[in-house]
Amino acid sequence: MTGSTGPARLATRRSTMATSQSQMVADAITERTGRAIELVLVTSFGDVTKAHLTQLGGTGVFVNALRDELLADTVDFAVHSLKDLPTAPADGLVLAAIPERDDPRDALCARDGLKFADLPAGSRVGTGSPRRVAQLAALRPDLVYVPIRGNAETRLGKVASGELDAVVLAYAGLGRVDRLADVTDVFDPEQVIPAPGQGALAVECRTERRDGDLAYLASVDDPATRLAVVAERVVLAELEAGCAAPVGAHARYDADGRELRLRAAVVATDGSEAVRGERAATLDAVTDLDGAVALGRDLARAMIADGADRIVAAAFAERDTPSEP
Repeated sequence: MTGSTGPARLATRRSTMATSQSQMVADAITERTGRAIELVLVTSFGDVTKAHLTQLGGTGVFVNALRDELLADTVDFAVHSLKDLPTAPADGLVLAAIPERDDPRDALCARDGLKFADLPAGSRVGTGSPRRVAQLAALRPDLVYVPIRGNAETRLGKVASGELDAVVLAYAGLGRVDRLADVTDVFDPEQVIPAPGQGALAVECRTERRDGDLAYLASVDDPATRLAVVAERVVLAELEAGCAAPVGAHARYDADGRELRLRAAVVATDGSEAVRGERAATLDAVTDLDGAVALGRDLARAMIADGADRIVAAAFAERDTPSEP
């Protein structure tokens, strides 16, 4: 068993963003429990492949290598971006903690400080997310949406070089790599619904260790965040969609912290068609996990009745159709 003597070993992807957010979690655990932690850098398939995530299906490409290390017991726990995690549970592994979520919104980084509404028609906007393309195209079909890969610094560099007029990235991620100064506009979740789990992190470990020698991981768990993201991810699971699907879902508590309101959207990749829905329930933010599951399932099934699953299937068919040479 690793970590029984000396620092605990935290598996993380090698990117600046991944190591930054993993260090945030490590520091929080150390501050609250006194447990020393060291980062173990792991290269995932998603980090080395040149294919776009839509071609790969997205699901698991950034997390499987970390999970292999966990199952081999060469590391103690791993930190993921929650939106990258498949919704199906992994045999032998458990989400030991979901820390308090950062800002879940999407952000625009444009040349000349332009906001989204002010971009000239025909401007080239880069994003690797079909969800973003679909919702942005519904708002501005006159822009050109360009699929891109690479870390945040690489994508921002395409704007600085003039290759693109703007890129859209997660606001929380930009904050973790100290690039919020590049943000020129932020999309309200009422306007562009974030990916399920966006802005949240997931701490994963072997199931049998969660309540044993790794019980200290619970020190960074935030129950209210866990319930919100569970509701969001249930929508994704019920639609049988992955993290590369054009599905947005966002749940947040009201000011009194009693009512959880869940909004979701499934939008055709060209923005021409959409199914949107909303549900709310009074939930105990600490204990009502079953209520969060029921909330997500209720909304997803209502959206399926309105044709959301057909839009998801069409998006997958489009992804899987070879392009003309």
